[in-house]
Amino acid sequence: WDFWEDDRVDQRTCLICGDRATGLHYGIISCEGCKGFFKRSICNKRVYRCSRDKNCVMSRKQRNRCQYCRLLKCLQMGMNRKAIREDGMPGGRNKSIGPVQISEEEIERIMSGQEFEGEANISWSNNGDSDHSSPGNGVSESNQPSPVSTPSSSRSVELNGFTALRDQYIGTPVSTHYQYLPHLFSYSAHSALLPPQTRSLDPQSHSLINQLVSAEDLEPLGTPMLIEDGYKVTQAELFALLCRLADELLFRQIAWIKKLPFFCELSIKDYTCLLGSTWQELILLSSLTVYSKQIFGDLADVTSKYSPSDDELHRFSEEGMEVMERLIYLYRKFNQLKVSNEEYACMKAINFLNQDIRGLANASQLEQLNKRYWYVCQDFTEYKYPHQPNRFPDLMMCLPEIRYIAGKMVNVPLEQLPLLFKAVLHSCKTSVSKE
Repeated sequence: WDFWEDDRVDQRTCLICGDRATGLHYGIISCEGCKGFFKRSICNKRVYRCSRDKNCVMSRKQRNRCQYCRLLKCLQMGMNRKAIREDGMPGGRNKSIGPVQISEEEIERIMSGQEFEGEANISWSNNGDSDHSSPGNGVSESNQPSPVSTPSSSRSVELNGFTALRDQYIGTPVSTHYQYLPHLFSYSAHSALLPPQTRSLDPQSHSLINQLVSAEDLEPLGTPMLIEDGYKVTQAELFALLCRLADELLFRQIAWIKKLPFFCELSIKDYTCLLGSTWQELILLSSLTVYSKQIFGDLADVTSKYSPSDDELHRFSEEGMEVMERLIYLYRKFNQLKVSNEEYACMKAINFLNQDIRGLANASQLEQLNKRYWYVCQDFTEYKYPHQPNRFPDLMMCLPEIRYIAGKMVNVPLEQLPLLFKAVLHSCKTSVSKE
């Protein structure tokens, strides 16, 4: 715990401007400044102009120079407009997670103001610049607890919001312990006021989790990763091994889909679309959790016997450096959390059921399934880890990070992957041995 708190908390950076991030806001990890800017821009239907080439640099010092490019980057990185409260009341109940993927045409409609034409004028907040109603905030900018995070209103908010949604998506009566669940991202502010309570796991949650776990192939990977002492591994050999591992992991995801409890509910088109968009994320998630002993053990031993040339080292890109840093951060986080098979199965299903992917035939059906497993996962972690009130938000905040890294890895040149894996696995193995 100390290792995690001391080493990483202050290093989490905003995906928009690189400033110190304060948490998951509107679907992505961001700072208070960009969170507030995005909300004001969308709530007040702002239309900005760029006086340059619409590619201004975004940094902590320069982010205020061009509002157009700042909003553009918010949308490109996946900030979710639907996660902003639409009724002006503080204490959001919208639990949309993860970045959203929208088309360039839709981004253009928002940037030009066309998206707002014909919409009713809604009073989003007391004034255009207030930013106290973010669902990601346990404490408002005035440093007073927001209404949702206090025990008295938490009960009424959850009774009206969480339980109603839970009934809709899981379809079972609400048991009394759900009335006292704190708001998802307000745990840290008032966790001391909400002592762990003895409770049982909802029977339907238990059934759904068992179905997900039984769909998983948790057997060790079959790809041989043993190497003789003293053997020097070449770049081509390591690359071939990485390809074989990726093939096996992808094959396991295809087999997993056919065993899912909701396999018969979705169309083949939607399954194909979902797998095509999320397979890299699914492989990354499984590598960091259920197969991590082999990946960070056996594979790390292979990569240690590979020595990159000076040319490879010099060609290593900025993109590769960013992926490396974020992978190490995620590994440390997962190593600290020690994700259970049940949590992994839920996280994987939630990540797979992404209703924001383009080309889906039935996005609303996917949204319902996504929320079902979202609440099942929350129910399980609340039951299994009552003394870790931040555990569920921590797990969910890993998903947009996985999505972001998987998207970035596509841009890393193939010839740089052996060096990337060597650097990541070496750093992760070293950090664990020091703990």
